[in-house]
Amino acid sequence: MPTPFGAIGIRTGAGVLTELVYLRPGFADKAPTDTLAARTVKQIARYLDDPQYRFKLPLAEVGSAFQQRVWRAIDDIPVGRVLTYGDIARRIGSAPRAVGQACGANWFALLVPCHRVTAAGGLGGFSAHDDVEHFHLDVKRWLLRHEGVQGY
Repeated sequence: MPTPFGAIGIRTGAGVLTELVYLRPGFADKAPTDTLAARTVKQIARYLDDPQYRFKLPLAEVGSAFQQRVWRAIDDIPVGRVLTYGDIARRIGSAPRAVGQACGANWFALLVPCHRVTAAGGLGGFSAHDDVEHFHLDVKRWLLRHEGVQGY
């Protein structure tokens, strides 16, 4: 699915979303292959029109119990707010680095809004060593600005 920042790849199976990923510009737009993919495209389009939109999609049960706990805490962050990895770690009784690793393992980019979690000293979330990480930082900046967060 094309977006203002690139594209989003959607994978489905057995009636649930199995993965959403950010794709660099240039990926060919493909028509949804099933009704759930089509529903996902419509809901992402609604979010792109209105950042307050709440997704209502069935997600595959993936990740460790710890990762799921982190993702639930992240899902509770309201639109327009940002918390740090340390904030999330304190809420769930963990360490910031472990929270960052769980963010990096997020199977559902955008739906589990890891873009709302930053490093204590700035944007963070991805190391900026090559073009792929720069792309992901640009996506994070775009999403935060779209949600009304200033300073990123």
